Amino acid sequence: MAELNWTWRGWWARPSQLAPEGDWRHWLYIGGRGAGKTRAGAEWVREQVKAGSGRITMIAPTAGDARDVMVEGESGLLSVCWSSDKTNLGAPLGRPTYEPSKRRVSWSNGAVATLFSAEEPERLRGPQADAMWADELAAWKNAQSTWDMAMFGLRLGTDPRAIVTTTPKPVPLVRSLMKDSRSVMTRGSTYDNSANLAAPFLEAIRERYEGTRLGRQEIDAELLDDVPGALWTVDMIDAAKHPVGEAQRVIVAVDPSGADGDPESGADEIGIIVAAKMMDGTFAILEDATCNLSPEGWGRRSVERYHAHSASMIVAERNFGGDMVGGVIRAADRNAKFKLVTASRGKAVRAEPIAALYEQGRVAHSEGLERLEGQMLQMTLTGFVGEGSPDRLDAAVWALSELASTNNNTWEGTI
Repeated sequence: MAELNWTWRGWWARPSQLAPEGDWRHWLYIGGRGAGKTRAGAEWVREQVKAGSGRITMIAPTAGDARDVMVEGESGLLSVCWSSDKTNLGAPLGRPTYEPSKRRVSWSNGAVATLFSAEEPERLRGPQADAMWADELAAWKNAQSTWDMAMFGLRLGTDPRAIVTTTPKPVPLVRSLMKDSRSVMTRGSTYDNSANLAAPFLEAIRERYEGTRLGRQEIDAELLDDVPGALWTVDMIDAAKHPVGEAQRVIVAVDPSGADGDPESGADEIGIIVAAKMMDGTFAILEDATCNLSPEGWGRRSVERYHAHSASMIVAERNFGGDMVGGVIRAADRNAKFKLVTASRGKAVRAEPIAALYEQGRVAHSEGLERLEGQMLQMTLTGFVGEGSPDRLDAAVWALSELASTNNNTWEGTI
């Protein structure tokens, strides 16, 4: 994969100056916060429309991100287009029209950009495109499945291409694309675009983050694979990605929180993980059904996964909410078998024996577990170093501990 150095020359730099030349399939713009990633993506989409692209796919982590950042944001698509714009052949193009209800941006020449959310990869099954903009790929919930569906649809024209604009995080898909021979990569740090950023912002991030690990990732756009002292490494997680066999016992584990059902509330999510012990004695994580729903909502979702996977039990932590947790599950299905467990030790201590199973190559991962894997990479011997609570990881630890307890009674009851 080719790598280019790129420094912004002001907001009015044109994509013909910025897009790499040559024969490539994916252009990865790996940039720090405020480095100009969104502007690069928007300018590139506009240039594709001017050159004749008729169908563009635009994907963000959420539907709100697609609207607020990719389209209506200060550096979004509408900000780089104007009423007197023309195609490369001189035909009138104009400023596009955004129709939120239809999730699309359309131009007068018939070109259409359709918005998608990585939360719903199945919506990408069917639509075709000759260009694609994938924004903040490292933050996608269903990164691999969303990317796969999008690439199946990137098939129109003679040279369909994609731009990926993202802050670097050590998720498998980002690392895979960086190694792909069909990719070219451009790096940009926050400081490269300092002429267009507020001086107080630059001063604040220098003072607080410069020289730190987080600063290297979020400012300098470095891809940092392994956190020092982490219980899980990238290699351990990569080794877990292989087909799972036949299950002999399935568990649904729940890590409750104080969420009230409002995704904007900032409360931690309710971790819901489905795991299994296989016929050969190994283990597998089958699904991440983590959500931010009311007690009624997460109780219903837990029971739905219980029945969908023919699970033998729901395991839930009782520390947060006490007997309320059991009441929520009983309200969703009074016949569902469940067990309440109590956390008597810290998260890192509870996670250590589970990480050991991964070191032994005894755990497999299904697809769509990128957020869980991201939390694993941030759990260290001294605790969780990521943002918020490791809700998904806590639920995975409960599930695998219960499954392993059939052969190790020391994990029964409280852990």
